[in-house]
This record gives sequence, C-alpha cells and structure tokens, in this order.
Amino acid sequence: MRYPHLFAPLDLGHVTLPNRVLMGSMHTGLEDRARDFDKLAAYFAERARGGVGLMVTGGIAPNIEGWLKPLGGRLSMPWHVARHRKVTKAVHAEGGRICMQILHGGRYAYHPLSVAPSRIKSPITPFTPRALSNRGVERTIKDFVNCARLAQEAGYDGIEVMGSEGYLINEFVTARTNTRSDAWGGSAEKRMRFPIEIVRRTRAAVGRDFIIIYRLSMLDLVDNAQSWDEIVQLGKGVEQAGASIINTGIGWHEARVPTIVTSVPRAAFVSITAKFKAEVGLPLVTTNRINMPETAEQVLASGAADMVSMARPLLADPEWVNKARAERSDRINTCIACNQACLDHVFENRMATCLVNPRACNETELRIKPAAQRKHYAVVGAGPAGLAAATTLAERGHAVTLFDVANEIGGQFNMAKRIPGKEEFHETLRYFGHRIADTGVELRLGVMASAEQLQRDGFDAVVVATGVSPRRVNFPGSNDPRVLSYLDVLRDNKPVGARVAIIGAGGIGFDVAEFLVEHAPSPTTDVVRWSAEWGVDLGHSERGGLKPAKPQPPLRQVHLLQRSAGKPGARLNKTTGWVHRATLKAKKVEMIGGVSYRHFDDAGLHVQINDQPRVLEVDNLVICAGQEPNRALADQLTALGVPVHVIGGADVAAELDAKRAIDQGTRLAARL
Repeated sequence: MRYPHLFAPLDLGHVTLPNRVLMGSMHTGLEDRARDFDKLAAYFAERARGGVGLMVTGGIAPNIEGWLKPLGGRLSMPWHVARHRKVTKAVHAEGGRICMQILHGGRYAYHPLSVAPSRIKSPITPFTPRALSNRGVERTIKDFVNCARLAQEAGYDGIEVMGSEGYLINEFVTARTNTRSDAWGGSAEKRMRFPIEIVRRTRAAVGRDFIIIYRLSMLDLVDNAQSWDEIVQLGKGVEQAGASIINTGIGWHEARVPTIVTSVPRAAFVSITAKFKAEVGLPLVTTNRINMPETAEQVLASGAADMVSMARPLLADPEWVNKARAERSDRINTCIACNQACLDHVFENRMATCLVNPRACNETELRIKPAAQRKHYAVVGAGPAGLAAATTLAERGHAVTLFDVANEIGGQFNMAKRIPGKEEFHETLRYFGHRIADTGVELRLGVMASAEQLQRDGFDAVVVATGVSPRRVNFPGSNDPRVLSYLDVLRDNKPVGARVAIIGAGGIGFDVAEFLVEHAPSPTTDVVRWSAEWGVDLGHSERGGLKPAKPQPPLRQVHLLQRSAGKPGARLNKTTGWVHRATLKAKKVEMIGGVSYRHFDDAGLHVQINDQPRVLEVDNLVICAGQEPNRALADQLTALGVPVHVIGGADVAAELDAKRAIDQGTRLAARL
C-alpha cells in the first residue's frame, strides 16, 4: 500500500476507526437553520461515502450566549435533537462516524448577548462581552454537559470540545483575556479549571463508550498567551478528565499570523503536535495545510501525530480518502486554501461552498445527472470556466471538444500559479488535466477556433469561455515600451527593472506586487523561512509562540497605486486580504490611494496625490487596471445563428474571479 500509515486502523477502545483521517470542523452555514439540515445530512453523507475515518460538524453552541451569531446553530433543548438525527442517520447509513463540535463563541460571538471570563472586547467584533459571574460559569459548564448529552441522544458518535482559536474556553485559559481573581482565574491552574471541569463532567454524563475530542490550542500566536508548560499541563489535565483524542488548534482568530491560507507551507505546524506527543498518551491529531495524501503519510510516518485533520480538502473533494486508498491521488481535486468560497462566505453570512468544487454544500441541488440525449458541444477557452464546463458536460455523457489558442490548459490559472503563495494552482491544473482524459473530452490546443469553422462542424451549441483582455490606460507616455501589462510580466516573462510602479491595486495588482518583490523560491516551500518572515516560534520558547519577524528584503522597490481614495486592498477577500496587505507592508511596498496619473517619461511616473505633485522614479510601469471581456467570438456565432452560451471572464470581466467562473461553468453544464 502506498499510504500504510494513513490507512492503519486506530483503536480508541470502544471503537476502531478505519483510517487516520479526521474531517475537521468547519462551519458551513447549514448548521444554523432547521430547514437546512437535509442539505447538511447530504453534505456529510457524501463524505462518509468518500471514506473519511471520523468527521466533526461545524460549531454548535451549547446556549444562546454561545451563538456565533443570532439564531446560529445551537443544541440545548430536546426539540433540537430531531434535526441532528437527520445528519447522524445519513452518515451511519453510509458506514461513517461523526462527532458534533460544541463551540461557545465567547467574546467572538457576533451579538450583544456575548459573555467572556472578563469584560474585554475582542478586536474583531463590535460587542463588548459581559463577564460571567461564578454562577454563570457553573451554568455554562452545565450547558456544555447538557449539549453533549443531547448530541449522544441525537446519535452522534462523540463530541469535540472547542478549546482553541480564541473562543470562550481559550479565553479562560490565558491571562490575555482572563483577569479574574476568583476560583476561575488568577493563576494558570485556576484558569484551566474551566475546560478540565467541562471534560470531566461531560465524561461522567455520557459514559465511556462515547468519543470526546478536545481541541487544544497549542500555539496561540497572540501576546500574553499560554506558555508551553501551561499548554502541557492543560493537555494532561484534559487527558485525566476523560478525553479520547486531543486535536491541535493553531492561532486565535485575532492573530496577525496567517495559519490556513495558501501562502502557509504545507504541514507548517506539525512540529508543534510532535513536540506535544511526548507529553500525553492520548491519540493526537495534527492540522492546518495538509491537503494531499503524500503530505499526510509523511506526517504520520514520522510519528508526529496519530491522525491528520482536514476540513477544506474534504470540501474540495469528498472522495479524497477513497482516491488515496485506490492510489489515485493524482485524481484528487486539491484544496488550494484560497478561502474564497468557504471561510469568506461564512464571514459574509453566506453558505459555504468551494471554489474548485461548487457542489460542496449544494449536493441536493447541483446534481450531475446523465444526459437524457447525447449532444456534441464545443467549448472555446480552457481556462477555469471552460475546464469546468467541458469536463462536466463530458461526465454527463455529451461529446465535447475543447479548444484553446494556447498550448496548455489553464488560462489565467497559469499566471496565478506563478504568484508566491499560490503554487497550489498547479494542483488544480493537474486535476483538470486528468479530468479531461478520464471524461473523454477531445482537447485541441494551439487552435484559434473561428465562428465559421465551428458552424461548419455542426456543434449543437458552443460554450464561449474566451476570457478577458487587460484594460489599457491612456495618458502621455502610456505607450512607452517600458509600460507593461500584467500579461507581459506573468505570462511572457518580460524583464522588469529594480524600481516599479503598479497601476491598479485590485487582486491582480497585489499579486503582481508580491511576484515582483519576492525572491525565488517563495517562503511557501520552506517552513523555516516562512516562520522567520512571520515571526512564528515553532519551538514555542515564548508565550504564544511569537518572536520578532525577520522578512527578507524585497527584490524590487515597488509602488502600488490606485485612482480611488482610501486604503489599497480594502476590497480584497476578508480572510486573506489582510495577509496580502501585511506581506507587502513587510516588503516595504508603498501603497497609495487617490492617485491621478499625469505622464510617464525618463524622469519617471508623474502623478498627483491629494493635490500634491510627485514624481515616482521608476524603471517600469505595470498596468493592472482591470480587464475587458473577450466576446467577439460569441457575437460572431450569434450572427451566424449558432446557439451560444457565454461564461467566465467573457461574460463578466470584473477581477479574475475563478470562483464564479468554475461555478458558472459547472452549473451551465449540469443543466444543458
């Protein structure tokens, strides 16, 4: 077997798990309304069929104060049980096992009823929490226990107690958020009483034959947090209190260190779990940026952990485990850790899904059914939209010919994969390459498909996914050969000088800036270099695991400019935008809003900023001022009377939205 450690059974005493894959907790939004539990059941059932050893739900609050948001997911009353039984029955029918995560939002709760150990406001929520009284602490522990009992009644195989990421339990165990001087604070021993009592009383209530996972924050990544000795002491206390498994938690949500975005190296935090492994006898789970079987097997074979936790990788591909078992990991639709459709959606109060798998959380409505009648479709453009449409059409049984003028598939993805921290896009193109072969799509690369030829070939319809063209700028000097487009830089490898101004501070502008300032190879491939750049103490010699950041000097001097006033990057995605802004700040990129462009000459770029003239002494300009849709082919086909469907950038050119492109291509193909 290619992955013997990954597929070794794990004996928990009363139950044996078939493999070492834990589907980690991830909120989807389906947990929050009773009417969505049929969808939630289908979502988990598909992953149980996919072979996951043990799954954990998104966070469920034990009481109203613990809601993540008003009317969020909660299990505290007997009449809540029925909806959860839909999930457990669906999972058990597929031979799977599932635990329910009990999560109390604490000061992260986004509502005015929030509570915490002390009245200290979170920097990421607008509400100041009420400090729990002694009676309130006891009542909250009882609510955790009651929630666990109801989860057992609902048919769950166990629970996970959420003790990390800066939620209520994590708030109790650190002096940063617990300034109490009573029995629940004032010393490390008193601060950790709260989680230990929750586990101890829960175990007494549910008996021995019920899994209790404790999510332990092993690396807080915030100031005035736990020391390593305190983390070890808490872990031992949780073990003695009756936990079955300890899961690794990394970072508080308010931490200014990225932990799960694509620029974080794979398995970057495994050494923390490995260090903890010598301290307890319970099975340990390691987590964060483990997205392929080769990485998981290496982690387990090293003895660093007993299980690997993956949430988003199983959002991206519910068949991940089965494909690994069949030694077909090259067919896995790899999570690229973009966060655009999962975490960003959740923080926007939208249902989660997945950029590379729009069926995620849409299993009951986005069904890929065999076609009633086989037709012959042409798809023009092998970028994200065209790849999704072509392979989905072929999967349904249609004959599909996919054209692209380039000599490789991928379209804009071929530029994205060159950006430091976005190397995972290579995996998406590998996946689609195999999908083309497996579904029988006829691929014609290096071909400019004309409207007349497509009409003569007699296709039933043509799907136009011809993408975008960079928008040009027009001011004196903008035609100078030193003025480049982002295509010139990322696709055509044109030389760029040591001093650069980038016009346009949207997502493409930020990508180009990172490309121009970063040395090769990027820190994404080197955990030691990455941790030094972000100030992460993987040896955990300091409280919170923080040390002074030591970013490498930038490769070039870069100015990132935008016409609109305000902070550049303000419209970037919520969970990743701050990482890009922090990266460029560390590389001393000057980011300026409210810029008027006057002219470009040998002296540099002449601009006006807040009514003040300035000359930026630069060698090159790179234009990232948006895109225009390429619709000429669609218009020509329409004029010839050929049925046409326009998708992707050819339809809407705003930014380079792969999430919308893949979703649009998949949905179109599912209904044709």
